[in-house]
Parts: sequence; C-alpha cells; structure tokens
Amino acid sequence: MNTELDYDLSAEQWETLKALRVGATQRRVTNQFAVEQLVALDLAAMGADGPMITAVGRKVLIRGSSRLLDVAA
Repeated sequence: MNTELDYDLSAEQWETLKALRVGATQRRVTNQFAVEQLVALDLAAMGADGPMITAVGRKVLIRGSSRLLDVAA
C-alpha cells in the first residue's frame, strides 16, 4: 500500500475534493474550511478561478474512491 496517498479525510473533505474535480464554471464549493484544509494537505491549490484539485488530490481521490463505496453502502 502506498502510504504517500493514504489520507484519512472527513466526509466534508471528500465531498469538497470531489467537487473540485469538475471545471471551474461547473464547480460548487461551499465549504471554505475544507478547501483550506485540502490546500494545506497539497490536495488542492488556489488558482485565479478559485480552488482547484492538484495531481496529488486526483490520485488520492481515485485511490480513496473504493473506500467511499464502503461508506455509501
């Protein structure tokens, strides 16, 4: 297991990370605190159009998606 990509994110952080994966015009990010936390973890970055997901954030989202399925069940 790659511990470099193993993050223990809260449900709000996961939802915010998922929201950041879409284009800036379609994005609806309402939890600024979760965005700040994701930026601190280098999973998101602030750009000219607002917060955006980083390459590391995409990898974490893909890796954690199977874990999210367990929560939804």
